[in-house]
Amino acid sequence: MDIYLLDWANLLLRWLHVITVIAWIGASFYFVWLDNHLVKPTADDLKAKGVDGELWAVHGGGFYNPQKYMVAPSNLPQDLHWFYWESYWTWMSGFALFVVLYLFNASQMLIDPRVFGWGAPWQAVAAALGFLVMGTVVYEAACHGLGRTAGGGVGNDGRVLAAVAVFVVAASWLACQLFPGRAAFLIVGATLATMMTANVAHWIIPGQKKVIAQMRAGQRPDPIYGQRGKQRSVHNTYFGLPVLIAMLSNHYGMLHQHAQNWIVLCVLMAAGVAIRVFFVKRHKGVNSWGAVALALALLAGLVVWMAPRPQAESAAPATLEQVQAIAGQRCLACHMGEAAQKGVRLDSAEALVAHKAQIYQQVVVQRAMPLNNATAMTDEERALVGRWARQP
Repeated sequence: MDIYLLDWANLLLRWLHVITVIAWIGASFYFVWLDNHLVKPTADDLKAKGVDGELWAVHGGGFYNPQKYMVAPSNLPQDLHWFYWESYWTWMSGFALFVVLYLFNASQMLIDPRVFGWGAPWQAVAAALGFLVMGTVVYEAACHGLGRTAGGGVGNDGRVLAAVAVFVVAASWLACQLFPGRAAFLIVGATLATMMTANVAHWIIPGQKKVIAQMRAGQRPDPIYGQRGKQRSVHNTYFGLPVLIAMLSNHYGMLHQHAQNWIVLCVLMAAGVAIRVFFVKRHKGVNSWGAVALALALLAGLVVWMAPRPQAESAAPATLEQVQAIAGQRCLACHMGEAAQKGVRLDSAEALVAHKAQIYQQVVVQRAMPLNNATAMTDEERALVGRWARQP
């Protein structure tokens, strides 16, 4: 029953997380696109109202005319639509999923003695949470130290993002020295996601609320709040795709089990940034095919570099009895009886034959099972399973 309920928690939290990610990233991408397509108004009435940019669009059988005020209109409406719960729920649902799958199962999911010998599960949990905190601390230090002008305004985004890139490389290396690759990839992605939500919670939304409060009090709004909110919003748009690829890639054993897995993660994230640069520049009408070429080159380089090398393989046939012996030692802790994970039972010869294709994919190709290789399946055992699975 515990496993059954855990599967339901996993499913529902993952579903909620995906829904909120779509809502948040979709809104973020839309507003960046919108900002880059606004044009200065030509009509005198729009200029008189303080409209700084406008756009005409058609969608779903109707026409839309969004207008942007650099600070706010003179008569601020009471009914304002805010965009922040998408961010908050994305982080909360993701963190809840992290707690259920990783922190509550730290001995299995966060600890691999071959990677690092944690003295106790709580130490691994504390270190994982420490990454989330440290990422935000480093990022805020970069924004305050490198992202401000001499007069206290905002600027130098290039230096801030470069500092974040250096931190991500260092964090990826360190995480992969402390945790199994699957957990390390997730932790690095969650660190960036925490920076993003902190931007919304501590800068973008509070700044907007201060501007509104100043306007309704009859004061002249301080433009610094809008500038800082814009700065953090721009940062978030470049963090989004690296976070997504980190979250997706931890499901692929060929990536996180690579001997240099931290390099794999960094290259994937760099490709995500390049892809986002392409879209941002394209929305501004700037030729950005160089960013596409860079992303494709990075991904092609990974494919070639990570390609399995031909190895001499034993000609000896593999028997079902040998595979049963391996399964009994390495797999049955999770795949036996009615409580078998994902309903995949491997506790009989018939079950092994029925799941032969899945076994080959998960054990030999993806190397995703056993999970985190907790039962220490050897390369020789994987090779034997592979020979058995390929036999007619």
